[in-house]
Order: sequence, then C-alpha cells, then structure tokens
Amino acid sequence: AVQTWAFNGQVPGPEIRIRAGELVRVEVLNELPQPLTIHWHGIAIVNEMDGVPGLTQQPIAPGAAFVYEFTAPDPGTYFYHPHTGTQLDTGLYAPLIVEDPAEAGRYDREITLMLDDWIDGIGGSPDEVLERLQGGGSEMEGMEGMEGMEGMEDMPGMGTGQAAEVTMGAATGARTSEGPLGDDTGDVDYPLYVVNGRPPTDPPVFDVGLGEQVRLRLVNAGSDTPFRVAVRGSDLTVVATDGFPVSPTRTDAILLGMGERYDAVVTIDAEGVFPLVAEAESKGGRALAVLRTGAGPLPGPEVDVPELRGRLLGPEDLSATAETSLPAGRPDRTYELALTGDMAAYRWGIEVVGGGELSVQQGERVRLVLDNRTSMWHPIHLHGTTFQVLAPGGVAGPRKDTVIVPASGRVAIEFIADNPGRWALHCHNIYHAEAGMQTVLTVAP
Repeated sequence: AVQTWAFNGQVPGPEIRIRAGELVRVEVLNELPQPLTIHWHGIAIVNEMDGVPGLTQQPIAPGAAFVYEFTAPDPGTYFYHPHTGTQLDTGLYAPLIVEDPAEAGRYDREITLMLDDWIDGIGGSPDEVLERLQGGGSEMEGMEGMEGMEGMEDMPGMGTGQAAEVTMGAATGARTSEGPLGDDTGDVDYPLYVVNGRPPTDPPVFDVGLGEQVRLRLVNAGSDTPFRVAVRGSDLTVVATDGFPVSPTRTDAILLGMGERYDAVVTIDAEGVFPLVAEAESKGGRALAVLRTGAGPLPGPEVDVPELRGRLLGPEDLSATAETSLPAGRPDRTYELALTGDMAAYRWGIEVVGGGELSVQQGERVRLVLDNRTSMWHPIHLHGTTFQVLAPGGVAGPRKDTVIVPASGRVAIEFIADNPGRWALHCHNIYHAEAGMQTVLTVAP
C-alpha cells in the first residue's frame, strides 16, 4: 500500500469514452498541494485547452478549478495526464477513448491496458527522484529503513532487486535486434511495474471467449520505461498506433515508448490462461495481465513468453492507411532539430540547427528532422497535431504524435500546420523533459 496522487481516488483515473466529433467538458478541481494542468495526450484540440502551464494556460492553483472543453476530432486510443513537473510519475493518468461509429461491431471485445513504471511511495516522490538525478546520485538513496521495503529484492517482477541507481556512465548507443533502443533505456531503475495499477504478483484478469477478436488498447503511461509487450501462444495484429489506423500488420511483440499507444488484435483459440507480459526493456522487471478463456492457475511474473524474443515490430514495418496518409507533396519548410544531452550534469535539450525559432505559417507542410546526438533513445511528442513518420527513402510510414528516436539516430516526420498556436515539442521521458528536452513550435495564423 502506497500513498500517491490520483484522479477521483483511483489508479488509473476514470476512463473518458466518447465518439469522434463529440464535445468533451471536464471540470478539474485541484485538491493537491501543488498547481497542475491536464494535457489531453494526442488529441488535436484548440491551443488554450492543451494544458501546458505557462504556454497555453496558467496552472490550476491548489483549491482552484478549471473547465476544459474541446471537441475530439479523431477516433483512437489516447490518454490524459498532468503536464506539470514530474506529476505524471504518480497515479495521475487515465485513458481517453474516442470511438469510431464506423467501427461498431468490428471487434468482439476490447480491453484497455495502461502500462506504468512505479516509484511513488516506494522510492520517494518523483520530485525527489529528479533532484537526485540532477545531483548525480542514486534516486533510491535513503530507502534502506523505509517501512515495508524489507524483502522486496526477493519478489519476482520487481525490477533488478538492487538499489535503483541513476545511469551516469557513458553508453555506447549500440543498437541490435535484441536491443533496438541501445544499451541505455532509462535513468530510473523502478522497483515496480504495473498494468492498470496492479503489480505482477496480483495481475488484472480478463475473461475472453474462445476465438473472439479482442482489441487491446495499449498505452505506455510510464515516465522513464519502454515496454515490450507479447501474449503467450498468440501473435498480435497491429491495427492502429497513436490513434490512427495502419495497414494491419502481424507481429510477435510490440515495443512502446513512453506516450505511445498501439491498438492490436489478438485471438485466443485454446482454453486456458494466457499471460500478457509487458517487459521493461533492458531493465529486468515486468508488468503482467492475464487473458483467460478457461480454467487454470494464474501465471507468475516469471512466466516464460517466447514471443517476447520473436518478431519485434518497428516503425518501418507500419504504413498509414490510404485514408489517413498525408497527401503527396514537398515540404514548404524544413527544420533540423538536434537532441542534446549531458548525462553527468543531467542536462537535456532540443535545439534548432543553425539557430532561430521553430516557427511556421498555418497551412504549410512542415518537415522536422530529429537528429539524436545523445547515446540514449528519446520518445519525442508533438502537441496539437499528428505527423507522418518518413521511413528510409522517404516512404510514408504511420501517422503518430509520439515517435521513438533511437540512440545516435535520425528520424524525419512531416505534418500539415493546420492548428494555430504555440505547441510543446518534448521528450516524453518526464525526467528528460524537466531537465530541458523541450521546445515550442509556433504555428502562426
């Protein structure tokens, strides 16, 4: 049992489910001791409702209220979370599902799974974690003697079981099929990983029918951890990413960076109990859920899932559907952005190569080239619009709002600047963002 912050006293918070084109109206009453704002992650909404403090609104003070009101234009899997400091690394997150009326009855069942790395109340507060990262020490210092921590190192699925230390050594950035993100996947060694707020020793269980087409809505709500997801005994057919449909693509496992969402269809053709494992990439811990078609003992966190080492989906494997792909055309404006970092000083940044501001005119087609000059990977999230990932050779890939930029790698994205305002562009590793890896894209009307 831990003490944390949450929406309406539950983790994850209450699901918001609407149909595309409907109006969302949410009143937020801040009963926390800190100011906060709420960001509607992935939804292309009017600028003043985007929820970035100091950019699109003033933060909601303790004891104050604010009403968010916007239309959700695009169907898909989204989520909402605070955009203030390190608050995302508490229990403050929840699903936002925008249904497509044209898809009614397409799937037999759907399940939303929110993946998270957990430290709040176990290894201190997220603010303390950031302070220790910036101080060059361990974010778990002082834990010995914390009540309830005895014996945690022996619990399966609980990270490495060692004191979680900040990764300060220079990484090589080497990428392989076994480790596509390089050898440094995060700065925080979390003691716990959860699915829908439940630990791997007490996983959520979902009863499904034999042969049913089950749509899994996978959301990585973590702050520092990529998750590799697979279901034992079944492959996955990816049908959407970050809310937008893709040409259906079969795979054994999916890798989700922080802020990414994937919709995947799974069909269980045998009776029994089938683990869905979300493995913390290169961190050693696991989160767990269970799909159950019949009787059988529940698996433990250490259960073998061969699919985790099978085919791993990459962005180059996905393509947008004809309906969601950007029309063919040349960019009106191109910017190269350098992703920079100093791990020893714990400073991160996004810089326009050649200097100047990141500014475009409404209606322009814009290309951003993300050049990762660090030895860590970064999930880069753009507010206010979705973009198309350009595969090698300029081939049009999936429509997304969060993209993985590998260690020492480059990724090009394109979008139509059709939503005026000042929009945040940042790494969705919350600790990197708070240490400087964020900037502003201005779309001038």
